[in-house]
Parts: sequence; structure tokens; C-alpha cells
Amino acid sequence: MTMSYIIFVQPALLSQLGMDFGSVMVATCLASALATILMACFSNYPIALAPAMGHNFFFAYNICMAMNIPWQIALGANFISSGITTLFVWVRQKIIYAVPESLKHAICVGIGLLISLIGFEWAGIIDYHPGTLLGLGNFSQPPVYLALIGLIITVILLGLNVKGSLFWGIIITTLLGIPLGVVKYEGLVSAPPSLMPTLFKLNIKGAFKIELVSAIFILFFLDLFDSVGTLIGVGKQGNFIKKDGEYPRIKQALLVDAASSLAGTTLGTTTITSYIESSAGIAQGARTGLSNIITALLFLLSIFFFPFVKMIGGGYATSKGMILYPVISPCLIIVGSLMLKSVKDINWDDYTEGLPAFLTLVIMPFTFSITEGIAFGFISYSLLKLLSRRAKEVHWIIYLFALLFILRYIFLK
Repeated sequence: MTMSYIIFVQPALLSQLGMDFGSVMVATCLASALATILMACFSNYPIALAPAMGHNFFFAYNICMAMNIPWQIALGANFISSGITTLFVWVRQKIIYAVPESLKHAICVGIGLLISLIGFEWAGIIDYHPGTLLGLGNFSQPPVYLALIGLIITVILLGLNVKGSLFWGIIITTLLGIPLGVVKYEGLVSAPPSLMPTLFKLNIKGAFKIELVSAIFILFFLDLFDSVGTLIGVGKQGNFIKKDGEYPRIKQALLVDAASSLAGTTLGTTTITSYIESSAGIAQGARTGLSNIITALLFLLSIFFFPFVKMIGGGYATSKGMILYPVISPCLIIVGSLMLKSVKDINWDDYTEGLPAFLTLVIMPFTFSITEGIAFGFISYSLLKLLSRRAKEVHWIIYLFALLFILRYIFLK
């Protein structure tokens, strides 16, 4: 339920490029289901996958619109970047082992803050204001107080230790939203749209252009660190990472995460990656790939129950033209709050550990980017340890990527 928004966001975004709305929706569901099942079979982790938020906007606005690249060639570039990520999966595995404990905890907290911020914005509780950028929203709007009611109900269910409280919170909020006019009943079943308008339409040959080299690199870069950050975040929350830093079956998880995008771009959607919304399942007790099978089946069923899914996960358009998600947002706020408990495991007494951790966890929500948070953390951690004559405490991989991040800020806009 917390991932269902991607079923509507992805086709709405990519249809602006001339891609068929229904075809993108089907491609999104099929690719997500396939990747999620593969993660269950090969890693046995309850980590679901779907098209990455942020990557899809970079694909649409930075590649297709800004560079005037047809979506078929852009999908080809996305396929190439995914192939590179798959070939270098061993690099991502070494990165996870090299990341210091303080940054691992900070990444988990930072992602939690980011999720909560998105939840508050989607609820309309936080809105954009001139000068201050963010401020309180208009609480007189029906979707805002529906989200507040949904948040209160879900917290009460959690306090009463009701099994599946996040799920039941979503269902109750949906039912309350119908008489308020926020949730519109549109039926239950519809025939699935055709996949043919996007299936195998990617142009890999056309993507081998000099002007697309930087775009391919950034897609690779985003996939590399967003997935690492997510896997570390959910790994810490689910206690999958051992006390000695070992992360069992992480190579299989990283391989599935990388290779899934190859199938996704072939079907007609953008980078597939591990979803931080998996935290919702983990928060309710999911510890194996069994939950992934259920999630994948629901993605497949979504193709046939599109009106019903839209009723639950669809947005509400306000008078200002903003799209709010009052049914899903309470769940995101709560999941984000559950991830903040890792902050207590950061060594705040050591400033060479505490400051990089602080920068990591605040930069993520401030910039809406997991990648930027990791970048600030890596750079500051390396510099502080080096200048404090404690350079040997840092793995050489952290130094390498700190340097790459610095070069990225110098040469890339």
C-alpha cells in the first residue's frame, strides 16, 4: 500500500514524454513484481523493488526534456547504465562493508527523515511558503484533516499493538475519505492496458552518443548510491546486518537490484531499485522473502484492479493544483519515525564520527536526495579523519568515493 503511489506517479510522469500512460502502468507493475520475486528467491529479504523516485524525474526532465532526447533512446541509455551497475555489483558489496557504523546509522535516520518529510508534504500538513520555502499547510482542506485523522488512528492501532496496524490504518482512512469526498469510488475491476506501446521500444544503439555519456554516468551514480543507502537503511532496521558488519546474502540482493533495471527498461519503465517503503513491512514484522511474494502478487493484481488501487493510492488535486496523498501519507510519517531510533547508536562524543553522521542525516531531507547525504557524509568523514591524523581508521574505498564525490561537485552541475 505504501508503494502503490508509484503505479500512478510513473505513468503520469512518463506520459509527458509521449509514452503511453496505460503501457507504462503495466510495465511498472510487471517490472516491480518480477524484481520483487527475484529478491525473495535469491536473497530471502523482505525488500521490495519498483521504479526509483528521483531517477524517473532525472530521466524525464534532465535527459528527455532538457537534452531533447527521445524516450526510446533515453531508455537505451538507462539500459546501458543498468548493465554497468550489474557488472560492477562487487563494488557495491565492498562499499557496504567499508561504510563506518556511524554513517550506516546516519543513513538509516536520514532516510527516515526524508520519508517523514515526504509524508508531511503529501498530507498537506507542510506546504511551500514564499521566503521560508516550507511552512504549515491549510488545515481547513478535507485531505489535510483526513490525513491527520488517519495518522491518529494508525498511531492508536500501533499503541494497542494491533497486528497489521499500518495496513488497517490505510483501509480505515480510505473508508473515511469516501464520504468526505477526498476518496472517489471508481469501481473495482478493469481490463489491463496493452504493454505493446513500450515493450522492446528502447533504442540501445542510439544511446551510444557522446552527449549521453554524462547522463549514463549520473544514472549509474544514482543507482549505485541510492540502492546502497536503502539496503543499509532497511538492513539496520531489520537487524539483517550483523554486529561485526557482515551483511549476509548482500551480493545476491545487490545483483537483483542492479539486474532488475535491465528488465524494467525493456518493458518500458525507468530504473528499478530497492524501495525504502519496504520499511513498512519490516516495521510490521516481515523478516523473509515471503512478504515479497505477497507484494509482487499485489503488483500483478493491480493491473486488473486499477480503479480500486487508484481509489486507495491515487492523489487528490487541490484548488492550487497540488496533488496530495492523504491515505498513504500517515503511513510514510510513521515509518519515517520508526527509523529514527538508530540515532542513539551514533557516537556523538567523537566529533570525527558525529559531525559526518549529522551532515548525512540532515542533508538527505534538505536536498530530497539520499545520494547527496551520502556524499556529504563520505567527504566530511574522510577529511576529518585525515586532518585528525586518524587516516588509518578509514577504508580506502571511502577515500576513493569521497574524491569522486568532490570531483562530481566540481565538474557536474
